Amino acid sequence: MRKVELRMQEQLKYDVIKRAAFKEISVNRAAVRLDMSTRQVYNLIKVYNTKGKAGFVHGNRGSIPSTTIPNEIKKKIISLYQDKYSPANFNHFKDLLEKKDIYISYCALYNLLTKAGFISPKCNKATLRNKNKELKRKLENKDKLSTPEKEYIAATNLQDPELSHPRKPRAKYFGELIQMDASMHLWFGLIKTFLHLAIDDATGRIVGAYFDFQETLNGYYHVLHDILITEGIPAKFLTDNRTVFEYRRLKNPSDEKDTFTQFGYACHQLGIELSTTSIPQAKGRIERVFGTLQSRLITELRLAGITCIQEANKFLSTFIKDFNKRFAVPVNYTMSVFDTQIDSEKINYTLAIVCERKIDNGNAIKYKNKYYQMYDDDKLICIKPKTKCFVLEAFDGSLLASVGEVIYLLKELERNKTHSKTFDAEEKKEPKYKGHKPKDCHPWTYKSYKARQHRRKPA
Repeated sequence: MRKVELRMQEQLKYDVIKRAAFKEISVNRAAVRLDMSTRQVYNLIKVYNTKGKAGFVHGNRGSIPSTTIPNEIKKKIISLYQDKYSPANFNHFKDLLEKKDIYISYCALYNLLTKAGFISPKCNKATLRNKNKELKRKLENKDKLSTPEKEYIAATNLQDPELSHPRKPRAKYFGELIQMDASMHLWFGLIKTFLHLAIDDATGRIVGAYFDFQETLNGYYHVLHDILITEGIPAKFLTDNRTVFEYRRLKNPSDEKDTFTQFGYACHQLGIELSTTSIPQAKGRIERVFGTLQSRLITELRLAGITCIQEANKFLSTFIKDFNKRFAVPVNYTMSVFDTQIDSEKINYTLAIVCERKIDNGNAIKYKNKYYQMYDDDKLICIKPKTKCFVLEAFDGSLLASVGEVIYLLKELERNKTHSKTFDAEEKKEPKYKGHKPKDCHPWTYKSYKARQHRRKPA
């Protein structure tokens, strides 16, 4: 006779019903113990009397669920991914399988491929770290590895990309490659600010720096201005994938907000190649400099008693000179590829924000919620309404307008004055409202009032 093995809950039910069948306990007590009705207990007693212990085995035990994926399909999916679709992520692979009339849920596909040893190219860093730990443990214990695991070990050498900082050779010439980035930190005071920085790859020399409250186009324009004034025009910039450098709006494009057209256009005008990357290790030189500055510059700023951004930007010029003397490779100007420095006027109009506007019926242009009119040698210029023009905001803040090939100076149109010297009496300035101060007997101030009175008493 075949031995019947029961699971824990089945064994508990069998023991209680057996005692109830032999009247060792009452039916009511058995119903309370098993949390069921007395009618169910009577039915189970009948099952015990007819089938015995085998009657308490679940009827679906040993049967295959209808949703189970056949082994042939599993092998086909694994072979397809390994031989043909291995670069695809799991979700994309699921869509590719549906084209071959193979339908499987993402969860089942993920479990199947993960169990086979595959790693999705779109997995997060935590999953990658856990997989590396698992493979290292298997290597230490000399466990059997699957083919995908062997390929992964051969390709990555079990090196976590987050911890990988491979060395890269420096550029050959001074000015050949400038790495540029910004770092948010509590550099001074209690407000986090962004330090925009540019460093030469060949010498490790800081060639431009500027503080701003956000990582903005204005900050990088100031850095580029410093480079053009002190050194000249570099050959190439390497930056991250910020909207300041590479950004294209899909809806409602606006040139003054599309910062790619601003910084990228300035680099194009100067002949500077602009390259971006999303990998921090690709520009590890400037990432390591930020680590050095976060320990040195913060201390220097605190010792100098600097608490505002204007003083911090002035302090940067002296700090950078000392920093370059200590850490940068000496510059060999015979090996420099910086182009000749350009005059300040050309720099002023190159580092500009250009946007398109239309002249309204009042012969004015609206820019940043203000109205401007065109002038040529203090003479007002009238142009046909709805004529398109380009507004150029120079680096120094001056505004110009270009209609065709003619450039005019923009002057702000004054709105109505609030006071007339001819008809209005002398304007009296009302005292500023300083807020309501509760009396000393008020419940909110009574406690502090008593404390002040106590401190004023002679000792």
